[in-house]
Amino acid sequence: MVGKNIKYYRLLNKMTLSALAKQLNVTSMAISNYENGLRNPDINTLKKIASIFNVEIAKLVAPQNDNLIYNHGAFRKNSTLPVSIQDLIGESVEKYYNRFFTVVDILGSSVLPDVPLCNQVKLSGDAEANADAMREWLKLSKNGPVCNLISILENTGILIYKLDIDNDKFSGKNGFVNKRPYIVINSNMNPERQRSTIAHELAHLCFNWSADMDIKQIEKMATAISGAFLFSKEDAIRELGVHRSAIEKDMILVAIEYGISMLLLAMRAKIVRIIKENVYRNFMIRASQHNWRKNEPSRIAEEKTSIFEQLTYRAVVEGSISIQKGAELLEKSYKEVESSCFLDGVQ
Repeated sequence: MVGKNIKYYRLLNKMTLSALAKQLNVTSMAISNYENGLRNPDINTLKKIASIFNVEIAKLVAPQNDNLIYNHGAFRKNSTLPVSIQDLIGESVEKYYNRFFTVVDILGSSVLPDVPLCNQVKLSGDAEANADAMREWLKLSKNGPVCNLISILENTGILIYKLDIDNDKFSGKNGFVNKRPYIVINSNMNPERQRSTIAHELAHLCFNWSADMDIKQIEKMATAISGAFLFSKEDAIRELGVHRSAIEKDMILVAIEYGISMLLLAMRAKIVRIIKENVYRNFMIRASQHNWRKNEPSRIAEEKTSIFEQLTYRAVVEGSISIQKGAELLEKSYKEVESSCFLDGVQ
């Protein structure tokens, strides 16, 4: 699958077909043929491409898992996200899960939790009730903070991929790989926004969305559900009280407890009528003055994905793969993998 690797590194380097073609002194059609698997570049061309992308030839000829079938969901805000970035995200997802399922295939599919039934929960017109249903789908308690959301989902059979993408128009998307649901998010967002984005994409996976709903309706409802999922009406009233005349600093402790931003807390307080519209507007004015709309400071620790590392380290320790292979799969150094797998001096 040389073509897919060429496409990935071209997109990663923000190069157009014509730009790469010019450097290779070939036509754009030739590059397109390479990327679509219609033609294979000769060894000299491969060396030139590797040099342009500053990668080893081995990375251009690395095999892809042909047994993986992808069903990528739609992008959020896809009207403003450049097509080249959309393509890069898609290629990055496939490249990541190609490495991920290499380990799964070695250890056996039983190392992953059962695949949850997606898009089966009936959707109502009440975001609060839908949030309760989503918690029930995940076998969570009806109320209280959702601590370590990523760990919960990985242990529920939903894969999470945190992608380093330098574009703030991309927050997250969902899809399926071999009928197993995945969520990919932009790792450059702060931890609170990462959690909100995961909850939003989770709503897309949980409910049976009506074909009669347009994209704006679906996105609006998914956002409402994600907020209620992370900070329920009952929790908001218990933590904040039935009425507040202002959003003040003491509420930060509640935001930290529930792993949400103050912007989301204020929105939820308005929705459940703890505060009035004018109180919310005054808070948003103050938030804008502090640039919180775009860059609210984070107050919680970032949640980490772990299942890929755990499985890879297990494969190394059990001798199913070498330390070097584990390093290649995880894109870490040999020493990092070795130190993560073995006690000092014990192998």
